[in-house]
Amino acid sequence: MNEHVTMTPRHATDKPLSLAVLAMGGQGGGVLADWIVSLAEENGWMAQTTSVPGVAQRTGATIYYIEMLPTRDGKAPIFSLMPTPGDVDVVLAAELMEAGRSVLRGLVTPDKTVLIASTHRAFAVSEKQAPGDGAGNPLVVIDATDFAAKKTIAFDMDKLAVEKGSVISSALFGALAAADVLPFARQAFEATIRAGGKGIEASLRAFDAAYARAKDKPAEKLSAIPEKRLDPLPASAGHAELDRLLARIRNDFPDASQAMLFAGVKRLTDFQDPAYAGEYLDRMAALHALDRQHDGETKEFSFTAQAAKYLAVAMAYDDVIRVADLKVRASRFDRVRREVGARDDQIVYMTEYMHPRMDEICGTLPKSWGLWIENRPTLFKRLDSVVNKGRRVKTGTLFWFLGLYVVSGLRRIRRGTLRHQREMAHRDEWLAKATQTLNRNYDLAVEVLACRRLVKGYSDTHARGLSKFDRVLSSLPLLVEREDGADWLRRLRQAALLDEAGTALDGALKTVATL
Repeated sequence: MNEHVTMTPRHATDKPLSLAVLAMGGQGGGVLADWIVSLAEENGWMAQTTSVPGVAQRTGATIYYIEMLPTRDGKAPIFSLMPTPGDVDVVLAAELMEAGRSVLRGLVTPDKTVLIASTHRAFAVSEKQAPGDGAGNPLVVIDATDFAAKKTIAFDMDKLAVEKGSVISSALFGALAAADVLPFARQAFEATIRAGGKGIEASLRAFDAAYARAKDKPAEKLSAIPEKRLDPLPASAGHAELDRLLARIRNDFPDASQAMLFAGVKRLTDFQDPAYAGEYLDRMAALHALDRQHDGETKEFSFTAQAAKYLAVAMAYDDVIRVADLKVRASRFDRVRREVGARDDQIVYMTEYMHPRMDEICGTLPKSWGLWIENRPTLFKRLDSVVNKGRRVKTGTLFWFLGLYVVSGLRRIRRGTLRHQREMAHRDEWLAKATQTLNRNYDLAVEVLACRRLVKGYSDTHARGLSKFDRVLSSLPLLVEREDGADWLRRLRQAALLDEAGTALDGALKTVATL
């Protein structure tokens, strides 16, 4: 990152000092702009702030623009209403991609602009709607800002502010004070916060921490791929059944796969129970034995490692019972309260949007009941017209909480439901394809296991994922004898994750058909 350590504060008053704040709803951009204006006015300057709202909550940030200038002979200056590209002294971005957008807008220039940005991400709608990883590459933004700005101060200010019990505006204000671009002392910044009258102590804690961080280490190193962390295998889980599962992982599987197997066991125990996690290890033991038979040791047991991840994913599928369970957990209510900054004496209500179909209802019923309804199209259609409606569920009310709590309790009968029977049949068919491929093409078999990533969610999302999964694996007969078969299957999987409609996958399948 760009680090020009020495920088003389700009005290010239022949033209206004200009600052642009880019912030989204809830990040305190308006508060930060007001602080900057108050800071200038309390120190004998005149200042003005304007704002241009974004299109929506996350399709565009609000731009707050501030200009300030010392008074001259009692005459009020005329300030601009909007920032001019190439003529902004300081840009404060409350999110990384907003820093990138400020560069694209021309607000950041290498001869003039100090860029202060938080490196955390608040993902845009276009990033979230991608079937695969649609997140933008942070390194592209960092490279652009390093080149475009005179000085860059960038670190995770949102995380720092949350740790101090405040919001990001306080941290941005602290970084601004540390940047030495405004001709005001640190004490003046702190006095401005104290004059605000709300959340003073928390705001000052975040201000102080950001000030120190900006002075000590203004640039944070980022990675294009988020760091993945797997918990190491503990000596004991404090429960007899779980300790037996830990012993199996430790004694029966290679070291390289133990952390992933432990993650799988935790997930499946949470999803169902320890016995279900034991079934997972039973299947993994059989797959590992096959891996060893096909010289998996020379491949560092890649087949076992991939199976450890995606078999757990396949067995912990998203169904109505799971969704209800997650919605009523106390940990979720606590997390939401922390995220919105609710005080102990405040009540927080959450409204969930749910749109169940008769398919999900039948899937939650015992297998025989669900099939009985599905095999009667007229009855199925009539029932679907009743349940297939969007609902806004307020989990903070007794009626809806108890309703979801009862549904979450159906996990005791989950193994007998129609959805579970279908998921397990699909799992067995998928593993059969992988093990049959293992006999002929080891690397391709590993990619067959990874294709389970395409199946996720429930309702329409689940149906689309299954369709893409089936279409990708339909190419197996064409690839199994090819040395580059694994590479081609990986390309097909990546194409399937590019768009929801599967247009990219259609093109990739046509290419494979010509091989």
